[in-house]
Amino acid sequence: MFTTVSNIWKVSELRTRILFTLFVLLIYRIGAFIPVPGVDTELLKQAGSNGSDLFGLLNTFSGGALFNFSIFAIGITPYITASIIVQLLSMDVIPRFAEWAKQGEDGKRKLAQITRYGTVILGLVQGLATAIGFNRIYGVEIIHNANFVDYLVIAIILTAGTAFLMWLGEQITEKGIGNGISILIFAAIVAGLPGHVRTLYQTQLADAENLFLNIVKVLLIVLVVVVMIVGVIFIQQGIRKIPVQYAKRVVGRKMYGGQSTHIPMKVNGAGVIPVIFAISLLMFPITIANFWADKLWARWIIDNLSYDKPLGMVLYVLLIIGFTFFYTFVQINPVQMADQMKKNGGYIPGIRPGKPTSSYLTKVLTRLTLTGAIFLAVISIFPVLFGSLAGLDRSIQLGGTSLIIVVGVALDTMKQIEGQLIKRHYKGFINK
Repeated sequence: MFTTVSNIWKVSELRTRILFTLFVLLIYRIGAFIPVPGVDTELLKQAGSNGSDLFGLLNTFSGGALFNFSIFAIGITPYITASIIVQLLSMDVIPRFAEWAKQGEDGKRKLAQITRYGTVILGLVQGLATAIGFNRIYGVEIIHNANFVDYLVIAIILTAGTAFLMWLGEQITEKGIGNGISILIFAAIVAGLPGHVRTLYQTQLADAENLFLNIVKVLLIVLVVVVMIVGVIFIQQGIRKIPVQYAKRVVGRKMYGGQSTHIPMKVNGAGVIPVIFAISLLMFPITIANFWADKLWARWIIDNLSYDKPLGMVLYVLLIIGFTFFYTFVQINPVQMADQMKKNGGYIPGIRPGKPTSSYLTKVLTRLTLTGAIFLAVISIFPVLFGSLAGLDRSIQLGGTSLIIVVGVALDTMKQIEGQLIKRHYKGFINK
């Protein structure tokens, strides 16, 4: 491993990309502590510590910026929500979007521009909801004597912060080590780990009474976390290799094809995207309800759709499973894959080319995706149930979702660095 790290710094381009990414993350962490003017952050922290687990999770995703009510308080979630909407509309809902989705890089740039506009609009809505909702939901005034103009100014500041984060993520993707938005969420979650460790120590080990039982409980927690990390890595790295044979064909005086290869289908082809999508969509109705937090129907939405409530938990699981299937089949189209194989003279041994091949690929992909989706849902929900049984502080119970994102992004980043090293004939982390 130390040799691999040394090799990374020998490649000037890779070294520059890593240093650039670290510099962007430094800017991100500084911004997380710059408060929005006119907000009593100390009062918000006291009220937020007793609030919903969903807001605690959003605070984790923002690296503590939400309860600091900093310029990055609403984080990158408006961009994620806008991406979901654009991808849904690209599935033949809006013909123009569907046409752009098939135009390659040029179409992707157009859809990316639409996503940016959607991010600003959703950011403004969420910024207003955050300012008004947080001023009402806890029954305290974190913004004293506020009127609509005050709320609007705060919403504009928060929207500008989200737009800046979106730009930082794009810079990491273009000039850094890639996966810009995921890297920002990764950094926010990792930044909160010392606080979780401190909370665990204060609630379990600081008190000398029942110290032995608490030590056993902490060791059990560490064991569960290690098992979960191993499970996430196992599923994320799991691949089903479908053999493909290409027939020989003669074009002019040259012979093409005749080789054997395989199609790698991952157990979890969607990665961590479904978890991020699910929590963003689950947050949306609660965000809207915060506008009318004093109304009965709004209180019902806030109290029942929260992450820690039975109904919200069920919806969260269903959203993860649904988005896993959706995103996987958006990324991998079995019909197009079968047509491409047929055009190039390829076939799966024992399966006829054309529709039988696409049906076979769909069946295999569905089974793999179901396994990955159920695993993602279990890993996301299990820490909440385990934490409740163990009597842990609620902030520690949010580890499942965070763990999936941290491990998934770390694996994707390692693969990108791995590719850069192998291209330059260096050994990487995985290939030895």
